[in-house]
Amino acid sequence: MNIYIAATLFALLILIYWVISELFTVLFRFVGLPEEKARFQVTSLLTGAGFTTRESEMILSTKPRRRLARILMLFGYVFNISVVTAFINVFLSLKTNQVGSYIISFLIPLGAVALVFGVSRIKPVRGFLNSTIEKVAGNIVKAKTVNSVMLIDHIGKGSIAQVTLNEVPDFLVDTPLSKSGMKDELNVLVMLVEHMDMTIEAPGAKTVFVKGDRLTLFGDYKVICKAFNAKERFA
Repeated sequence: MNIYIAATLFALLILIYWVISELFTVLFRFVGLPEEKARFQVTSLLTGAGFTTRESEMILSTKPRRRLARILMLFGYVFNISVVTAFINVFLSLKTNQVGSYIISFLIPLGAVALVFGVSRIKPVRGFLNSTIEKVAGNIVKAKTVNSVMLIDHIGKGSIAQVTLNEVPDFLVDTPLSKSGMKDELNVLVMLVEHMDMTIEAPGAKTVFVKGDRLTLFGDYKVICKAFNAKERFA
C-alpha cells in the first residue's frame, strides 16, 4: 500500500473514531447519563479498557443503555483492529532510503486531522457540531414522537436537564410561566430557554413556551420527564 494512502486511511479512522465517540456520548445522555460519566464510559467501551467503576451499574441498569453499550463494544472492537491494521500498513509501506519524504507524507494527513480537532474547539463551531450531533442522535433514538430529555448533571437530590419541546404539554399551551405551576406544584425551575432561532433568554413570569424551544430545567429528574412527556429510549 502506498505510504500516503496508508497514512490517510489511518488519519481518517482517527477522525471517524472521534465522531463515533461524540455521537455515543450524546446517545448515552439521551438515555439519562450526565455528560462526564457518559464520555468516560464511551471512552472505556471504545478502547476495550473496560468500565470497572461503580458507575458501570448505571450503564447496566436499563435495557436501552445495555443495548447502546453492546453496540459500542462491537464498534470499538472493529475500529481497534482497523486502526492497528492501518498503523501497521504505514510502517510496511516505509522504505529506508526514502524515510524523509515518507515522514512528510505521514504528517500531512495527521496534520489535517489535528486542524479539524483544533477548529472544532472554536466555540461557534463547537456549538454547531454539538447541535448537529444532537439532531442525529435524536433521529437515532426516534425522539421526535415525544419530547426529548438530556440529563446534564446531578446536584444533590436534584438534576439539571434539557428538554426539547417537540410538542408542548397541555398544561403549558398558551400559558405563561407564572401560571403553569412549574415551581409551586412540580418544584421544577426553568433556568434558560433556547428558541429555534438560537436566541437564549432567562424566562420571566410572562414567558410562554412554544414548539421547538429547548428548556434547561432543575428539579427531580423523574418529575421533569413525566411533566414534559419526555422519555429516555433507544429503539
